[in-house]
Amino acid sequence: MKVIGLVGWSGAGKTTLLSRVIPHFIARGLRVSVIKHAHHGFDVDVPGKDSWVHRRSGATEVLVSSGKRWALVHELRDAAEPRLPALLPKLSAVDLVIVEGFKSDSHRKIEVHRAANTKPFLFPNDPAISGIATDATIETALPVAHLDDIPTIAAMMEASAISVEDLLAQQPRKLK
Repeated sequence: MKVIGLVGWSGAGKTTLLSRVIPHFIARGLRVSVIKHAHHGFDVDVPGKDSWVHRRSGATEVLVSSGKRWALVHELRDAAEPRLPALLPKLSAVDLVIVEGFKSDSHRKIEVHRAANTKPFLFPNDPAISGIATDATIETALPVAHLDDIPTIAAMMEASAISVEDLLAQQPRKLK
């Protein structure tokens, strides 16, 4: 199982890019999972439904299962937000895990940058960025692909991906 991140400012097009690159990987026979970082509280179930009531009532975890999918919601209840190394082992084995966000973590990442956003590039200040997907013209020694060049971006992601075991071995013990 390998992992690669996609990072960029809000509005850069990370989710849009993911919605295009995931089918590319799947068409090649890869199994892909995503870990998405949210900067705010969120609900994965509908307020008023049983699972929502159980969680709101104080359950630490609520697992919802059906014939089509299952989902596990874990409430932190004032505990610290888990770091990426603590979340990766919770996933079922796949070929590639794409991490959207977790921009301050040290895993390998591809920066997604849209010129119209008028935000600065992240790569000059983040040595973990190993490639850039952008619609801007830039000078860098890093691999660069246009945001619409899905095969090249996918190849860049695969070339930069690191095994979960290697990533976890690089992390300080207290973060695991």
